[in-house]
Amino acid sequence: MSDALIIIPTYNEIENIEAIIRKIFSLVLPFDLLIVDDGSPDGTAEKVKDLQKEFASRLFLEQRTGKQGLGTAYIHGFRWALQRNYEYIFEMDADFSHNPDDLVRLYRTASQENYDLVIGSRYVSGVNVVNWPMKRVLMSYFAGKYVRFITGMPISDPTAGFKCYRRKVLETIDLNKIKFVGYAFQIEMKFQTWKYGFRIKEIPIIFTERERGVSKMSFKIFKEAFWGVISLKISSFFKKYQV
Repeated sequence: MSDALIIIPTYNEIENIEAIIRKIFSLVLPFDLLIVDDGSPDGTAEKVKDLQKEFASRLFLEQRTGKQGLGTAYIHGFRWALQRNYEYIFEMDADFSHNPDDLVRLYRTASQENYDLVIGSRYVSGVNVVNWPMKRVLMSYFAGKYVRFITGMPISDPTAGFKCYRRKVLETIDLNKIKFVGYAFQIEMKFQTWKYGFRIKEIPIIFTERERGVSKMSFKIFKEAFWGVISLKISSFFKKYQV
């Protein structure tokens, strides 16, 4: 059993799932992998089950009924990981927008440099996004500026979804009280980590828009993030953050 678990939420990722699994298991470090599938009608979970025959001790599947949201999928995965002996717990997309090779860099930054949260950042060294229309690049970039202004968090890419947590972070944050499910979930988890005083580092990655499958991005997700940031800041005035 590895000390590192990658959590990948899926919904209709049949075009990507086998390739991403095989790529992760080809890396120089022995990661374990948990797929949290929200009832994909395209057969994603069935493909994972087939691959479990080949990777029985490293590939795990949790199936949920219906599309319940990114945030709840990750929290489900976090709880699964905390019930086991994983020290490093990763978030990652299934569609190769996050380069699996960067998992090794995230792991080594956390384990060798003793950081509690390592973020694969699109904006810590300029703008490193491939195949996005300029409108989306600008929206994402200035959303980060907005979040930083409202919350005070010294993080360049607060909506990033490529991350490595030490288990003590997830043990400290009350996962039952995480409110948001989309982009705001990513912001909320970073905000809680920062407010508790954990050590955070961003490392530069190149984010590449998916080539196969359909993006899950929507206006509703952006709206949740916009208002959620204000809510996070206000609620923080009434909470004590002690590890």
